[in-house]
Amino acid sequence: MEIQRVAAFSQGGEGGNPAGVVLLSEPAQVADMARVAAEVGYSETAFAVPQDDTGMNWRVRYFSPESEVPFCGHATIALGAVLGQHAGPGTFGLTLNDASITVEAQPSETGMIATLTSPPTKSRAINEDELSDVLALFGLSQDDLDPRLPAARIHGGADHIVLPLQHRAQLAGMSYDLDQGRDVMRKHGLVTVMLVFIEADQMFAVRNAFASGGVTEDPATGAAAAAFAGYLRDRNWPHGGKFTIRQGEDMGHPSLIEVELSDTPGAPVRVSGSARAIT
Repeated sequence: MEIQRVAAFSQGGEGGNPAGVVLLSEPAQVADMARVAAEVGYSETAFAVPQDDTGMNWRVRYFSPESEVPFCGHATIALGAVLGQHAGPGTFGLTLNDASITVEAQPSETGMIATLTSPPTKSRAINEDELSDVLALFGLSQDDLDPRLPAARIHGGADHIVLPLQHRAQLAGMSYDLDQGRDVMRKHGLVTVMLVFIEADQMFAVRNAFASGGVTEDPATGAAAAAFAGYLRDRNWPHGGKFTIRQGEDMGHPSLIEVELSDTPGAPVRVSGSARAIT
């Protein structure tokens, strides 16, 4: 397999979240994709097989070093950039395990800009067991949470829990035990736990713990960004139709995620970012 390495949601030609991208001519065995993803070692690697002769429709699966995940935003942005270089700018149809989405690719001065349209979104109140486990995981209490946005379980192609924090220093100080985090996330069927600091109505600083995939932290998490957009919409947050997520700063990989959304409950959202090849 030829593996292309791409940093998605990069900022000014730097930072971003590395993803592996493999374009296949025919479907691969699950064991082979899992092995390659583990060898690559990035939080996710996307494997894509053409569904027709146009080069515009693909079957896509995502693997972390330890498990298959139903949807990964940053690997989709990386895949979009690779497809744009492979077939030219355009909109590509992607069939996932549980949804069908699109990704658009356009050239930019620093590489490619890709925009995915997410699966439908939904959110619900967090239950007591979920809240107790995730607060204990990060050494937090309910007093550390920002009352403007209650903790919640959010979905935009994959399941996450979001914890809005009162202070930026709490976000910078995020730490947890990887094994304990893996147990908590697998117990509750989570892909990540998203810690958020509200900088403004349309600007958020974020860290995403990804122990479920064997990775301590993601520098940029497009799937969680989509889920978070749906949650803001469900809460009637004054998003103004778009917002920006700054992620990866506390781990030295600054990343920018741009999100566009309508006011239609549950509707897919658009998540955009720059991508650069990793050499």
